[in-house]
Amino acid sequence: MSDASTSLPRRLHETVLLGVLGLVIVVWSLLPIYHMVVLSLTPPREGFAGHLWPVNPTLANYVTVLTQADYYLAQFWQQLGNSALIAVAATAMVLLCSLMASFAISRLRPRFGSLVSYLALVAYFVPATFMAIPFYQVMGTYGLLGNQLALVLCVVAFATPYAIWVLQQNAHTLPDELDDAARIDGAGPLQMFTLIYVPLMLPTIVAVGAFALMLSWNEYLYAFLLLSDESRFTIPVMLGQFMADDAAPWPLLMTSGVIYMLPPTALYYVARQFQSSGMMSGSVKG
Repeated sequence: MSDASTSLPRRLHETVLLGVLGLVIVVWSLLPIYHMVVLSLTPPREGFAGHLWPVNPTLANYVTVLTQADYYLAQFWQQLGNSALIAVAATAMVLLCSLMASFAISRLRPRFGSLVSYLALVAYFVPATFMAIPFYQVMGTYGLLGNQLALVLCVVAFATPYAIWVLQQNAHTLPDELDDAARIDGAGPLQMFTLIYVPLMLPTIVAVGAFALMLSWNEYLYAFLLLSDESRFTIPVMLGQFMADDAAPWPLLMTSGVIYMLPPTALYYVARQFQSSGMMSGSVKG
């Protein structure tokens, strides 16, 4: 029997196995979202009925959440605005710091630039939970407890090292001749940064910005530790209040979660073409 005839069933077998494995992963990943949607369409009194699909599906839970017609949702829109404000502010600071740092390291090439880059990456490997108490003490020392700026600074501290590393790796793929030509034309570092570096790095900037935005949007631990006033809470902290009360209406919790995941989902589909090109382009050094 020829090698071609034996390799065909083997490839078919491998394809089937990969297809089954992929299907299992997709179902396993989508199952929690499916249950969220099902509970969000279930009347509160039937929340624990255990149906695969609600017997009497309704949009009343969405009306309740959007109109803040429940004790736990009394400040839903304000807390959603807090989440958006913190996410945008943190993302802007991460991009500003990481762009300037990666430009200096990769294009200006200071003496200890590589060391700074590696140290930043090592800082990213430290688990965020280990730093919770030190950050809490630092923010207390500077009088920032209860201030949303404290949460922004924490997110920036965790996201910036990785952002620097990704941007720097991608910056190595840019030809040095661009910098030489800019210097010959009399451009200084600021002109090189704004007119050459930022436009050419735009796909990676979008990818890094999406990463920072998702990180800050979903942050719970530090938001719970640093924010004490309900008017300053983010949505993840508000959702955590549901977990502390056994009598809380779980369908409303799931409805809030579905609404809260819509903005990052939309962001992902807008930025998905930049995600792969931006992240992967920094993985190979030119």
